[in-house]
Amino acid sequence: MSYILAIDQGTTSSRAIIFDADMRPVASAQEEFEQIFPASGWVEHRAEDIWSSVRQTCEVALKNAGLTGGDLAAIGITNQRETTLLWDRATGEALHNAIVWQDRRTAEMCDALKDAGHEAAVRRQTGLLLDPYFSGTKLAWLLDNIEGARSRAEAGELAFGTVDSWLLWKLTGGKVHATDATNAARTMLYDIREGAWSEDMCDMLNIPQALLPEVKDCAADFGICELFGGAVPVLGMAGDQQAATIGQGCFEPGMLKATYGTGCFALLNTGSEPVLSENRLLTTIAYQLNGEVTYALEGSIFIAGAVVQWLRDGLQMIDEASETQALAEGAEEGVVIVPAFTGLGAPYWDANARGAVFGLTRNTGPKEMARAALQSVGFQTRDLLEAMRSDWGSTAEAALRVDGGMTASDWTMQFLADITGAQVDRPVILETTALGAAWLAGQRAGLYEGHEGFARMWQLERSFVPKMDAESREASYARWQKAVVAARAF
Repeated sequence: MSYILAIDQGTTSSRAIIFDADMRPVASAQEEFEQIFPASGWVEHRAEDIWSSVRQTCEVALKNAGLTGGDLAAIGITNQRETTLLWDRATGEALHNAIVWQDRRTAEMCDALKDAGHEAAVRRQTGLLLDPYFSGTKLAWLLDNIEGARSRAEAGELAFGTVDSWLLWKLTGGKVHATDATNAARTMLYDIREGAWSEDMCDMLNIPQALLPEVKDCAADFGICELFGGAVPVLGMAGDQQAATIGQGCFEPGMLKATYGTGCFALLNTGSEPVLSENRLLTTIAYQLNGEVTYALEGSIFIAGAVVQWLRDGLQMIDEASETQALAEGAEEGVVIVPAFTGLGAPYWDANARGAVFGLTRNTGPKEMARAALQSVGFQTRDLLEAMRSDWGSTAEAALRVDGGMTASDWTMQFLADITGAQVDRPVILETTALGAAWLAGQRAGLYEGHEGFARMWQLERSFVPKMDAESREASYARWQKAVVAARAF
């Protein structure tokens, strides 16, 4: 039993990766699933698609490794955060499609709560802003829009969970309804200072507390899975961005990472005390180990890799995401894409903004669109880092550790370094999200070292240092800022 199964359940696909006793990936499997868009700004997943893709990838990864569940020391779970599910405790059936973190259907509800003066209390207790991004208003919408759901919830017949809780319920055959502190912190229902579900937040959103899962450390005894040919303990759990923070070895205050997947999420470790942002960043839990909480400032970008998906699937300008680098290299400068397809995240938090393209000419084609798409990720990251520098102060010289699919593009990473003026460090292992989940489970199982030894194992693959002169950098960023103002005005 010297292997760890890491489940990485993302927004567009599910992955399973097997790690050995030296934390090396030995086999993996990945499966995409359908994105459902019932109305403008609405995004859903079928709950069963999430579960079936996870179960299938776990089985395939084990088969590819020549292993069974009996060879596993533990399972670790990491997941897309804030995505909201409601299910029947008796049957295990979801009452509705999962409402995805990108979904904006509760924008009016959030605006009404802001107008009623609730945002200060929300920020103080949860570290979050009143925004449709978080789970609380999504859950309220489900209770308000599914016939009989509220009365059944009050009677204790239903269970709420983010994706981690849903998977744990399924993996344990409905025996365990739990989450970890990092996922709880993203619901807008959890008091991150008190470490408990907030009665005030539940009252504000009219959420029956009977719905809520038990909250545990990121490394804890979450239950037993008997689906893969053995009784395997689930010992690790963290939201995907927190798992990536762990996987990047960002255990010291001031360390900073950014993950580029469907969206982009930058987390800055702020240590044992929560820092309330003056620049509309989120105060969140980075991880909780042995009952001790480490906090972070987080900047959330809703659309990063998804802008390349849009070029591929929406505009059909490319067949593969990897084509964008060669296109960008041969493009003229001048086009700016503001990819506010589901609103703008930090530091704007504008749920009503929509995407826009500026600077079009008769000469604009796929090359220019690809360049602008990749640049939009760098511009949005600078927005986050500027806010973090203002709130924290000491990140100006800190290297940015990066991971996720987009970091494979050297062109994109060089532009990121150029536009932020920061050194960008890409690790040898880019699958840091799954690695973080694997480490949580493996160290709980006694297979892996503690966090200090784990942090020393982090290996640099390549550093990107800024090459753009300061005048060009500031002119390019100013053009982006003008585009954002114009997009929000529309």
